[in-house]
Amino acid sequence: MTGVGAGAVELTGDPRTVPPGERGQTTIADRVVAKIASQAAREAVGVLPPDAGPPHANVVVRHGSARVRVHVELDYPGDIGGRCARVRRRIVDRVRDLAGLAVPEVVVQVERLHLAARPDTVGRTP
Repeated sequence: MTGVGAGAVELTGDPRTVPPGERGQTTIADRVVAKIASQAAREAVGVLPPDAGPPHANVVVRHGSARVRVHVELDYPGDIGGRCARVRRRIVDRVRDLAGLAVPEVVVQVERLHLAARPDTVGRTP
């Protein structure tokens, strides 16, 4: 047996006929979008040096769009510009797909570059 609890409203008829203003609203918190952006950056960056910290993001959500600033650490030498572009694209795609938000701005801030060990220095001590 089902029933309607105190204070609940029972819906009648086809829900598609309810005017948009009366259907309700879904709000996604900034911190949730920041977690999505951080995970997307991790996926785009790929394998990092052992001492590198994971990417983290700060997000501001307003009027159906999210502005993202993500902090990453990368290995060097490498294509820094190309990797940052991959991070931007991945964040835009994942936030759009998972949160339904437009992402007009993604700032990728490279916090630290990790020098990759050169083959001629492996095994040497300073």
